[in-house]
Amino acid sequence: MATVAPARLAEVFVEVADTLVDDFDVIEFLQMITTRTSELVAVPAVGLLLDDGRGRLQFMAASDEETRLLELFQIQHNEGPCLDAFTLGTPVVNADLAHAESRWPTFAPRAAASGFRSVHALPLRLRSTVIGALNLFGTDAGSLEPGDVKIVQALADVATIGLLQEKTIRHGEVLTEQLQHALNSRVVIEQAKGALARTHGIGVDAAFELLRTSARTHNRKLVDLARVVVTEPHTLPGLMR
Repeated sequence: MATVAPARLAEVFVEVADTLVDDFDVIEFLQMITTRTSELVAVPAVGLLLDDGRGRLQFMAASDEETRLLELFQIQHNEGPCLDAFTLGTPVVNADLAHAESRWPTFAPRAAASGFRSVHALPLRLRSTVIGALNLFGTDAGSLEPGDVKIVQALADVATIGLLQEKTIRHGEVLTEQLQHALNSRVVIEQAKGALARTHGIGVDAAFELLRTSARTHNRKLVDLARVVVTEPHTLPGLMR
């Protein structure tokens, strides 16, 4: 079990709360959720998927490129822990990938081939509303204890509240619009990552960090900067050299 100092746990939740302001950067927020989850419970990889408003999960954030590919693999094959957590609205905890082929015949071998031995998924939910799932990959079998699960579910709950907000709970059409905006933002960011990777001759993980660093340095939303990278790269000589 990951031993989390109470002071560190408090710092993370304060950081999350500080991010939940009007017009917050949803992609940066979800990326932070995956990063902090990985840090707090000491799992090497975390991904996050969201409902596209039509009952289909879409990739939103991951701790690294390999995790992004695993999440996309789940979606493409309609099979995996995130799909289960999302569909049933209940956590999938300590699934041993070495013995999970009967449950996920295509996903389990793919995840094991990436060096993972266990997988966990917790729903992003508020009461009866489930909008996605948070996926954790471990290099040890059965690495999450009950205390870890509570911490991860708390972060998943905060992420859900941040995405829904009170007005979106009252008005389903606003929820659909907000989630669709988040999904569209992710597409633009993936395009910008590819453009930066080609321009600088670097990997997509490094390209994403370059994009995030530049957005923070210039106090711009991640998706706004990504859109400029894709549509008007000539206006960013410092970034698109």
